[in-house]
Amino acid sequence: MRRPLALAVAAFGLYATPVWADEKLDALVAAYPDQLAKYDTRDLIWKDGTRMPISDGRAKSFDALLDSPDIEDQFAIPYPLGALMKPPAVNEDPGRIRNEPFFRKMYGDCRRKEVVGRLVPVPWMPNRGGGTIMATTVNGVSDKLQEISQALEALPASMTPYLVPPAGAYNCRVIAQTQRLSVHAFGAAIDISARFGDYWQWSNRRDGTFTWRNRIPMAIVQIFERYGFIWGGKWYHFDTLHFEYRPELIGLAKGGWPPPTSTDSGLR
Repeated sequence: MRRPLALAVAAFGLYATPVWADEKLDALVAAYPDQLAKYDTRDLIWKDGTRMPISDGRAKSFDALLDSPDIEDQFAIPYPLGALMKPPAVNEDPGRIRNEPFFRKMYGDCRRKEVVGRLVPVPWMPNRGGGTIMATTVNGVSDKLQEISQALEALPASMTPYLVPPAGAYNCRVIAQTQRLSVHAFGAAIDISARFGDYWQWSNRRDGTFTWRNRIPMAIVQIFERYGFIWGGKWYHFDTLHFEYRPELIGLAKGGWPPPTSTDSGLR
């Protein structure tokens, strides 16, 4: 009788502790271990107990994705690692979709002076006259930018004009022609030298059309990606100067994260 009983108990246990997982949310939680604890079928759960809805359940146009995305929407367009084989398709802007409450919770609201106290100066390519940028210590962003700077200094001198002087890092501002806070407002982004940078709004024709353009070498992009930063040159609405810290998108592009081993009632 013991064997049937054991099988029954095992079967009950299997159904009593259902496992529900989402590769995108696994990547999100793994990317910010100091901030995020887990998620369930409805909410992303922060380590301080704060809950944020994962989805608002609404289908959205591209403009709505930019203006009012939920957390799940941030993964709507996969980020491609490595060299671009062709220009992005229309509205293919991986990483441009950002749930602002998520980022304000993570880094603070600069308009309420919550970001400034978390900023530190970071020497930017000091051996090539790059000066200093200000970046947040949250998630180790400032440390990663210092490591990126050191890696970039190992590139040939011919790369210096693309990187020095930097066009800016921390800046409490909104994105041009929108009301959305820039990632620069969180101290988690940098614009490299504007000399060879291209931006879609600088390229707009009178009829509103534009053609994707890039002059930034992929060797630079690959170093940033190695440290969890995505590149605005992989957007249809291109911003080739721009890099921002989005390790969840990089991690997912690398194939996601190992599935959790916990079976705490489906929570991840």
